[in-house]
Amino acid sequence: MSYLIALIPALGWGFMPLITGKIGGSTINQMFGIGAGASVVGIIAFLIGHPSVSTGAFWFSIVCGALWTIGQIGQFVSFKRMGVSNTIPLSTVFQLVGNSLIGVIIFGEWRGARALTIGFIALLVVIIGALMTSITDGSSDKKVTVQNFFFLLVTTIGYWVYSAFPKLPVVSSEDPLGVFLPEMLGILLGSVIYTIASGHLNAFKQKKQYLNILGGLSWGIAALAYIFAGRALGVTVAFVMTQMNVIIATIGGIFILHEHKTGRELTFTIIGILLIVLGSVGTIFA
Repeated sequence: MSYLIALIPALGWGFMPLITGKIGGSTINQMFGIGAGASVVGIIAFLIGHPSVSTGAFWFSIVCGALWTIGQIGQFVSFKRMGVSNTIPLSTVFQLVGNSLIGVIIFGEWRGARALTIGFIALLVVIIGALMTSITDGSSDKKVTVQNFFFLLVTTIGYWVYSAFPKLPVVSSEDPLGVFLPEMLGILLGSVIYTIASGHLNAFKQKKQYLNILGGLSWGIAALAYIFAGRALGVTVAFVMTQMNVIIATIGGIFILHEHKTGRELTFTIIGILLIVLGSVGTIFA
């Protein structure tokens, strides 16, 4: 049962870009939808679970949730520039490599020569996989360029902050369910700030602003399930299982969103995805 629960985040986070891709709309519409939908899940979970959370952890979680929006905005923009099937594998790799390095450098994970060797070999496999998924024949306007590559990399900083914050002293002793709602409210706050800063308040009058809440519900349910999966299996195993979302989102981008790939591109993409999954699993043994 624990492993089935751990698959929910992979499904929810894998289907989210497909849902928002089908609904369409601007990056502002999609970002607000994620924040609003995730907040609905957070409120329901809080009312049912009645978790406790300190005042300091509550506000800190809101800030971290707002910073997460930087990563998600970068992903939504990249969907439009590169397509879901190109963005998700690269984003997954940036997150995995960044989170692993933060864990090693700041939190002292992968201790010892053996752990470091296995860990860095696994990351190398992941990087090779990402490079293979980004190979294009120039047949589509949605392709990985140097500019698109570095834009996605820089905005992934928001994801790194979000992933690292549960290990920080201010929240490390808190009930994960207790900080879940303020995290989700932080994402909603970040999306509203982004809307205002972009000068597109008329987005709140657009239908797709609210239809994209469906994508937010998918994301929020996945994030909630991740908490219980982490408790049952450990954060490391649960995190690696969530990375299976790369299979769903990438293949879905090709066959559901009809993102064109030549036979050669598709072959490299499938091999690349397999390497990303293999390397992700390899980090468990570091």
